[in-house]
Amino acid sequence: MFEEKTNNTFESVQNFDYNSAAQIYLEEARQHHEQYLLKGTRLDLDKAVDGYIDAIKYNPNIAEAYYRLATLLWDKGEINLSSAIEQCLSAVNISPLNPNARIYAGFFLEMAKQYDEAEREFKEAIRLNPLKSARSRLSLASLYIDKMHDTRINIKDFSQSIYYMLSGGLSIPLDHTSVKMLYKNISKNLSILFYDFVGNIFEKTKNYTVALKAYDMAANTTGRKEIYYRKIGDINIKEEEVNSARDSYIKALEANPYDKELLLKVATLTQIYFEDDIETAIDCYSKLLEVEEDSANIYYELGHLYLKKEDFINSINAFNLALEKDEENPFYHNAIAYALIRAEQYEEACDHYKIAINKNPNPEWTAIVCQALASLYHKVFDDIDSAMTFLKTAIILDENNDEAFIELGDIYLECDDLDSAIKSYCEAIKLNPKNPVSYNKCAMVLWQKDYIEEAIIAYNKSIGIDPDYYVAYNNLGVIYLDGIRNLKEAKRLFEKAIELNENYVMPHFNLARVYEQMNDNIEAAKMYQKAIDLNEYSNELDSEEIRQRLYSLFEV
Repeated sequence: MFEEKTNNTFESVQNFDYNSAAQIYLEEARQHHEQYLLKGTRLDLDKAVDGYIDAIKYNPNIAEAYYRLATLLWDKGEINLSSAIEQCLSAVNISPLNPNARIYAGFFLEMAKQYDEAEREFKEAIRLNPLKSARSRLSLASLYIDKMHDTRINIKDFSQSIYYMLSGGLSIPLDHTSVKMLYKNISKNLSILFYDFVGNIFEKTKNYTVALKAYDMAANTTGRKEIYYRKIGDINIKEEEVNSARDSYIKALEANPYDKELLLKVATLTQIYFEDDIETAIDCYSKLLEVEEDSANIYYELGHLYLKKEDFINSINAFNLALEKDEENPFYHNAIAYALIRAEQYEEACDHYKIAINKNPNPEWTAIVCQALASLYHKVFDDIDSAMTFLKTAIILDENNDEAFIELGDIYLECDDLDSAIKSYCEAIKLNPKNPVSYNKCAMVLWQKDYIEEAIIAYNKSIGIDPDYYVAYNNLGVIYLDGIRNLKEAKRLFEKAIELNENYVMPHFNLARVYEQMNDNIEAAKMYQKAIDLNEYSNELDSEEIRQRLYSLFEV
């Protein structure tokens, strides 16, 4: 019984006519496609799509199903231009003598601004069926108008557009199908040329207000919003109206969501001027990935955007994808190293930093990477020797790098090599005498070596460069409190530091010490309590030590 059922099933499969089934599905799809074009109903659109897909399943060699399916999926927004072109070119490969396949391929190639390729397809369609070539000829006329719009008007393209418009018109009696739609497109393109001409005149005379009105009218009249909102956005950029420019580019994208140039403009404007709107930039770059073949830099930009969101997993993934496209790029290695540090994957970060350093695209840039790696060895791995090695390498690569000397001084200070620390800070001052940090750090070491007058001079120099540098006020106050015993001046300096940064723990703690020495225990207690409260978030000091000082104020 089981064997008989198996044989019957095999025979039914053998007798099944796949070609006939494909034709049935194709005919049903045509009918729904026609109803969709007449009524615009979503149900007919979906049934037409399903029918063409089923036809292809049963017979993958039906060219018509491919190019018709491409147009419907494009209407639904389910494929981009690249996919639509690929579908139509598949139809051309299946049936090279099919003029309709050529026309559809040309149509999508023209939309992608691949004018030379589109021109070849339309001309081949004319050659294959010269008697019924009205659509092909009118499509060519439309192509030349589009091409002039995007480049510049020239006599050759203009004469070609006139020739194919006239010859297409004369061919209409032999090829009446769908020609009305083509005539409508051509009249619309002529309107576009008119608005372009008017708008360009006002742009060149810098009468931007009138130009904007002309382009806004054109967007609503011609329906080519992607063209005219782009132009409006470009004028807004010239006028430095960044908000209006981005709004215009976004409107243009609504009409053509996968326009590479528009996506890049919106993403760039958003990154520069709308830093908080990370999602819009991410969305633009994600769409660019669908249409851009060279996507390494897009993944790189996405990685930075995810970093801003503190989405470290997606950031690392994006940088990894960039490296898959270009594994030799030192900037990508540097970027992923930073993302890995934020994700606390320190060992892997070191590996990428070292690769970036070995590539050495630019000595100054590589010096900065050496500093980052030195900081990692110093603060994470507590490997002082490696940290100093990379800092010295940074100095060799960029002898004007004052920041590397400052970091080197910090390590010497940590190792109690005060003389070497002073020397490093002084080198930083020589390289950049306008950096208040160098003077502040040098003053700290001078104070530790009991060079009080020199330390005061250095702190005052730091404050003179940056009057808002609250750290220097606090540190100078410490000298007046603990070195000179000038409580009045110390109090003034600590209060100034608090005024500049009310969340800075140290001056609150030090001001409490001033009040304590002035025997004003009430004010001292307030300052100690404030220091305890702030220290919960910053952990600058030992909270227990502050509490002990607070309690000791009222001990009998």
